[in-house]
Amino acid sequence: MPVLPALDVERALPVLLDFIRERTAMAGRKRLVVGLSGGLDSAASAYLAARALGSGHLTAFILPYRTTPPQSIEDALLVARELDISHHTIDITPMVDAYFALFPDADRKRRGNFMARCRMAVLYDQSARLEALVLGTGNRTEALLGYTTLWGDMACAFSPLGGLYKTQVRALAAHLGVPGSILEKAPTADLWEGQTDEGEMGISYDDADRILHCLVDLHLDEEEVAREGYDLSLVRKVKGKVEASAFKRRMPPCCELPP
Repeated sequence: MPVLPALDVERALPVLLDFIRERTAMAGRKRLVVGLSGGLDSAASAYLAARALGSGHLTAFILPYRTTPPQSIEDALLVARELDISHHTIDITPMVDAYFALFPDADRKRRGNFMARCRMAVLYDQSARLEALVLGTGNRTEALLGYTTLWGDMACAFSPLGGLYKTQVRALAAHLGVPGSILEKAPTADLWEGQTDEGEMGISYDDADRILHCLVDLHLDEEEVAREGYDLSLVRKVKGKVEASAFKRRMPPCCELPP
């Protein structure tokens, strides 16, 4: 099986930091806001932004729902304290529950997507208040698999981790000094009790990254990837997710009328 190249952190780090500085300056801004979930991606993004712009130019928002595990909140607060950045906790429970009081039969997927969009609505409002940009925290694995919420966690001014697979983000986070409690925890969006990314996707990030690398970067076909050691049905499942979520990775198409 072709191996996903290890991230050369020493080489990648200055590029990522310059990207943050340049994109912020291009927009005529000096500040960023970030949503801290207590997870790996948001922590790594915050560490990058604080290093790129300085801690005084980053404000974090912790946006729990009533079912958010206390440990996630503690991990988010730990990142804010470690980076010495301004941070605020805003409970999104009232706005979410007020809406779903009208639709009590809504399933957990609808509720989870709505929570993600509520969080982003708060971040964009706070970015307007602070004359800041919203820092994206998503990674390439999630984007390719469509494991994202359109206009929710996908929304941002720019995404420094968007070109990195999840396993590469983990290596970067370790280099940046992200706390071990965050590095070692099972990835989760905390959308409902017991929810994990890998459980919901039905594949581990390690396997997903290797298969995506073969399909997307090396342009191998399904049978070639399967011959490298993966069940053909799993390869087809991954490819299907990439194809089905392509619309999420493009701006909405416009109908152009003929002259």
